[in-house]
Amino acid sequence: MNRDEQHDEKGSAMNTSAKTKTGISWAWFHKLGSPKWFYGISGRLLPWLSIAAELLIGVGVVWGLAFAPPDYQQGNSFRIIYIHVPSAMLAQSCYVMLAVCGVVGLVWKMKMADVALQCAAPIGAWMTAVALVTGAIWGKPTWGSWWVWDARLTSMLILLFLYFGLIALGNAISNRDSAAKACAVLAIVGVINIPIIKYSVQWWNTLHQGATFSLTEKPAMPAEMWLPLLFTALGFYCFFGAVLLLRMRLEVLKRESRASWVKDEVLKSLGQRSGKGGAQ
Repeated sequence: MNRDEQHDEKGSAMNTSAKTKTGISWAWFHKLGSPKWFYGISGRLLPWLSIAAELLIGVGVVWGLAFAPPDYQQGNSFRIIYIHVPSAMLAQSCYVMLAVCGVVGLVWKMKMADVALQCAAPIGAWMTAVALVTGAIWGKPTWGSWWVWDARLTSMLILLFLYFGLIALGNAISNRDSAAKACAVLAIVGVINIPIIKYSVQWWNTLHQGATFSLTEKPAMPAEMWLPLLFTALGFYCFFGAVLLLRMRLEVLKRESRASWVKDEVLKSLGQRSGKGGAQ
């Protein structure tokens, strides 16, 4: 065998390997669109996310509220940062996820994308509300006012209205396919508000401070202050994942109620409960 033939064989082998990897990745992507596959994998992920959320939030909140040193300017009032910052980060990340789900739903017609969008919107709305309330509590001793029409605060309020709009739109349209398309379009259009929130403190002269926590820059706070914030932020994301999976699993059972696998899952669950009751 000459060198040219060996080179051709190596090239064809590499192409075959690349195609195989691409096929595996796309197969995994399409599996996400299967309600039955999602229900099974989410059931295995749910306990781990729940345990991680409890541990991370518990450690982060206790550490931050009880053991972290007071800020040299704001004193102990800064401690609300351990609730405010993770909720604000999650509120924005959740809406970006909704926009991604909207694109997937419109382009690939994946119904699970609509399930994720509809189930995540109320969680994002709650996180936005928590961020606004804790921000107001923080702003009173810092700025002397519960609320100012600051660029960051106003854009976060708009984010809350966008969440409300998605929830209302999804409930107002009776046809599920039409509601999915309308919500997907609104989520995609509304995502323009996320960079406005992020860069509002740079684009305008605002009272709101810059980013407290960034993955790309060295923290300005000492480690004993930002480490509990990191724990809490990770815990909030795990909490979001756990609650989202719970809501999606219920929605999948509702939408696929006529499918045989759903009936089997319900019977299995009822059998396990009756077995536990009999054992007691």
